[in-house]
Amino acid sequence: MAVSGKHTIMSSTPLQVLLYLNGWYFAAYFLAESLMFVFKGLMLPYPTANLTLDVVLLLLFLGLESLRIFYGWKGNLTERSLAMFVSVLILVLCAVLSVYYLLLQTFVLRLEFILNAVLLCFYSLEMLLGIMSISAFSRSKVY
Repeated sequence: MAVSGKHTIMSSTPLQVLLYLNGWYFAAYFLAESLMFVFKGLMLPYPTANLTLDVVLLLLFLGLESLRIFYGWKGNLTERSLAMFVSVLILVLCAVLSVYYLLLQTFVLRLEFILNAVLLCFYSLEMLLGIMSISAFSRSKVY
């Protein structure tokens, strides 16, 4: 059964661009962070238990970030508020992990500080645009 009327597109182009850029940025971030852990493990007196915890958290971070970008990407393109809500919830967990790598590691290098600060800027913009998209998708009544 065809529905009469026009459907307005509510997907957020700025959010989609940020998700795309964040996907590439996080790939570079993960590679840089992995190499920095190798450096810290070899050159600094990094306790083995702490290094293991940080590497496991980095792998968890990779999984969560991949899920977040996937749900954000699909939720924005299909205009589904539930997928966007899941993406924003995962974003909060990713932001906590980013703050951990920014402040709470055993050794924080200056490059890590800069990379995490940029990542938190991405997250703040994506949080704002994600909440605005959820609001717009929830208000629409498409049958």
